[in-house]
Amino acid sequence: MRKLLLAVSVVAMIGVAIPADAGRFRDKIKERIMKREAKKADRTGSKVTERRGEEYAYGSASLQKLDFYRAKGANAPLVVFVHGGGWKNGDKNNATGRYKAPHYGDLGYAFASINYRLIPEGTVEQQAADVASALAYLHSNAVKLGFDPNRIVLMGHSAGAHLAALVGTDPEYLRAAGLDVGNLRGVIPLDGACYDVPAQMTDGAKMMRDTYINAFGTEPERQRALSPTFHTAAPNASPFLIMHVERDDGARQSASLAAALQKAGVPVQLTGIKGKGLAGHMEINRSMGDPAYHGTAIVDKWLAERFGA
Repeated sequence: MRKLLLAVSVVAMIGVAIPADAGRFRDKIKERIMKREAKKADRTGSKVTERRGEEYAYGSASLQKLDFYRAKGANAPLVVFVHGGGWKNGDKNNATGRYKAPHYGDLGYAFASINYRLIPEGTVEQQAADVASALAYLHSNAVKLGFDPNRIVLMGHSAGAHLAALVGTDPEYLRAAGLDVGNLRGVIPLDGACYDVPAQMTDGAKMMRDTYINAFGTEPERQRALSPTFHTAAPNASPFLIMHVERDDGARQSASLAAALQKAGVPVQLTGIKGKGLAGHMEINRSMGDPAYHGTAIVDKWLAERFGA
């Protein structure tokens, strides 16, 4: 693990000199770390009861699909998850984490994990529209799927945290899909770092600069339009549980989003939890839902309050 993290650090130092190769190499190193960490969790983690999801298409594109996990009872609340992957990678089948679906099922909640179009085939604007369209599909099929359409919480990790926060703050995406921010009981962004894109372009990790440019371009107006922090004026989804690990840019961006939401009158819980750097960033997603993971109880308590359980 130390060797892999050292490799990531080396990539960070040389990324400016060889951006094309550094980006590909960084993704390979990150994938290797994730696989090793997942194997470690299999050896040491809590026991998991597998659940099967039902796949539904919410659009005509190949990636406009979602997996839905039914609750044991009727009229259950729903947690909808948006995976990360730098806006260009990730999938509902391998980037959701192994604990979420069974854990939230055990709590009596329905669970959905969505795919969305990835860069370069799709833009970030289209990704946010996909999240909204998936929510609209679920909402309109609530009776068939057996959940309460008035109790939906949107959760996302990393790039998915950015998309969840954007859909929860910029009402245009939900409005275009036939919903509004009032259709969400709340939003849970997990360790995102692009809530204020212009600031992240300047202050974020240099090794991620190519990823940010590919996602958000170089035009300040577009970067601001895709920044949740600049859309916090009412109306917004309410409330927010913003969580981050011990990463400087993630903590800084999370605090900035929380402050902007609070200024707009939105109830916000900002919570930093232990877990350093890339390993902590992956763990908050991979282990969320594991009763042994310290972040799980925080989310469980917040969800119970939002869902009235």
